[in-house]
Amino acid sequence: MQEIIGQLAEKREAARLGGGESRIAAQHAKGKLTARERIEILLDPGSFEEWDMFVEHRCADFGMADQKVPGDGVVTGHGTINGRLVFLFSQDFTVFGGSLSEAHAEKICKVMDHAMRVGAPVIGLNDSGGARIQEGVASLGGYADVFQRNVLASGVIPQLSLIMGPCAGGAVYSPAMTDFILMVKDSSYMFVTGPEVVKTVTHEEVTAEELGGAVTHTTRSGVADLAFENDVEALMITRRLVSYLPPSNREKPPTIPTEDPADRCDASLDTLVPDNPNKPYDIKELIFKVVDEYDFFELQPDHAKNIVIGFGHMDGQPIGIVANQPLVLAGCLDIKSSIKAARFVRFCDAFNIPIVTFVDVPGFMPGTSQEYGGIIKHGAKLLYAYAEATVPKVTVITRKAYGGAYDVMSSKHLRGDVNFAWPSAEIAVMGPKGAVEIIFRKDIGDAQKIAERTDEYRRKFANPFIAGHRGFIDDVIQPRETRKRICRSLKVLRDKRLENPWRKHGNMPL
Repeated sequence: MQEIIGQLAEKREAARLGGGESRIAAQHAKGKLTARERIEILLDPGSFEEWDMFVEHRCADFGMADQKVPGDGVVTGHGTINGRLVFLFSQDFTVFGGSLSEAHAEKICKVMDHAMRVGAPVIGLNDSGGARIQEGVASLGGYADVFQRNVLASGVIPQLSLIMGPCAGGAVYSPAMTDFILMVKDSSYMFVTGPEVVKTVTHEEVTAEELGGAVTHTTRSGVADLAFENDVEALMITRRLVSYLPPSNREKPPTIPTEDPADRCDASLDTLVPDNPNKPYDIKELIFKVVDEYDFFELQPDHAKNIVIGFGHMDGQPIGIVANQPLVLAGCLDIKSSIKAARFVRFCDAFNIPIVTFVDVPGFMPGTSQEYGGIIKHGAKLLYAYAEATVPKVTVITRKAYGGAYDVMSSKHLRGDVNFAWPSAEIAVMGPKGAVEIIFRKDIGDAQKIAERTDEYRRKFANPFIAGHRGFIDDVIQPRETRKRICRSLKVLRDKRLENPWRKHGNMPL
């Protein structure tokens, strides 16, 4: 018995050591933590239960039979974050460069299967050189097994991916199908083909950081949601992100106690919208002033800045927020902002998170680049997402709500539950000037007449009352009371029941 216990201790020590002291030192020299160090920071102290510590690869080719490390390059198991269960895997770059073997993939699949059975989030800490070449098609099959589980888990349990090192080739598609992707600057990258292949095929010279680094994917491509300075910051913010999410689609997100009064008013909001309808203002000021404790968790802050998305709490209840940003492109909807918001709305709907929408949108972005890029279909993604959503939806129109963009932004016609407007709201087919120049085309040469007609149109249509007359707006509220009215509405809607017609799945405009 003592001999077996001794062997157990030796094997545990070998697994914990991973690729050895020299490779751990090399990992630290790059400013990166090891797989186990990352788990220690991410999870509550002492909560980690490791599975499959003794698993080894089964490859005997190319001298691999003599190179076996317990755990095979990935640490898997479960633990808690703020007392709530999560499953996770953490790839160990010190062991075969974190490359994925058949056994490595089986370990990941096991924790994903268990997460779906019990209803708990899965967090993947990715740091891998890709498929293990020595295993050939077996490693590719392992990737496909993981992909299949990503798809089956989508909308069932939250899936988070932290890219904390290389993630290239087929490996990128697992994180791409998860709900949130977080990256670390200067040490992580994602791309389908690396800089060498790009140079060979297209003759472009580009660095790994420029091609698929954290800044690239959080600004240009929108593939990743957030970028961080180092591993520790990424892991701590992940803990915060998880606090907004339910364990699965079968449960509601956790409420937290707050001392911030639900009926708190803020008089400064009465002057937030400028008198000049063409003057911008920062919609984030409104968001911060209405959420609990002025605490807003923004996602994708550096991508498609003309729309703002993120999480907050109102009266202790987690909510998803979508808001047009007048500071950027006047708040117009374009291809990137439509995709950004649509995916977020669908996530919130999948996981029972109410959606609060702040609207100040003059329309869809015009131009050949948008039309050639498919704004029709991409804009329809946001429309589809809002129309499909059955969670509580509260909408506040602060200023402009023009044309089809008014319809798209969680209007009453798309089953918006409670739709408010500020007195400054302008709900119309288009702006007064554009409308007058079409209706009174013959008077375009007469500046005074056009000005008079514009004022007349603004008085008649560029206000919230026409929509209010038809019941498209439930109430015109004072800006200072926005938080109070939203909190009341969310309380009323807490037990809302609404189901879409049965179907295998819709065919959204992808």
